[in-house]
Amino acid sequence: MDERQLRILRELGELGSVSAVAEALHVTPSAISQQLRLLQRSIPVPLTERAGRRVVLTDAGQALAVAAIKVETALAQARHTITDFVEQPDGDVSVAAFHSAASAFFPLLLRGLTGPGRPRLALADEDVAQDRFPALTRHYDLVLAHRLDHGLPWPRSVTCTTLLCEPLDVALPADHPLASKPLLTPREVADQPWITVHDGFPLMSTIEAIAGVANRRLDIVHRINEFAVVAEVVAAGGGLALMPRWTARPHPDVVLRPLSGVHARRDIDVLHRPERTARNAVRTVIAELHRAAAHIQGRDR
Repeated sequence: MDERQLRILRELGELGSVSAVAEALHVTPSAISQQLRLLQRSIPVPLTERAGRRVVLTDAGQALAVAAIKVETALAQARHTITDFVEQPDGDVSVAAFHSAASAFFPLLLRGLTGPGRPRLALADEDVAQDRFPALTRHYDLVLAHRLDHGLPWPRSVTCTTLLCEPLDVALPADHPLASKPLLTPREVADQPWITVHDGFPLMSTIEAIAGVANRRLDIVHRINEFAVVAEVVAAGGGLALMPRWTARPHPDVVLRPLSGVHARRDIDVLHRPERTARNAVRTVIAELHRAAAHIQGRDR
């Protein structure tokens, strides 16, 4: 039995004829009769009987019609519950981000979504290899992920919106001989010691591209994923590094210089499962992420 069949049985009990039910539900009498036959197949006792030219409910049919009212009431309450959940403006929204995006976006999100009637945020840092970001959408409503803008697309199982296309610059000590140059080439930086990320993270392919253009292998001396730590190591003379232009926190003793000859950019994307945006609160957070991205990019200007 299903909801529609139970409703037909209930209407038959109240209206007293198949034709009246058909008229009320805007279908043909034959469609009503077919649904009653399908319902009867799942019930071991007769639900209807003939009373002259009319079809009426038996005692069992009347009992099931009363139960149908309870079923329809419960389903209506469930629908209202889901509607309230979906439209709730201040629902809980979980957001995960890799470290530099978390540092740049989380404070702006918290400030932008304060006050009554706003989504309640649950924030988490997740610094994982690029191919593991889509799996995080099982556990979080929204996931901020990084990807080189010429890299492989995200799988179709997740929805992706790009927040920033961020340049990657060379970070070097403020007193380094190359710091006076407004633009650096791969050949100029290839003979320096380098600090880079662990294997599996997007920046490694740009490091490899620098080595390819310079036609020499880079001397990678340190592997550090957290850009705040990278900046401290660069400032202390530990080597050069690639750092994002907008989302990395500035360091007073480190300068960033753009790199020519290599496509050095990354996308910061927000990933989510398609059904997540059915919720009003999730859509509100995505809109706030876009406002935050505009603010982050605008600071550079």
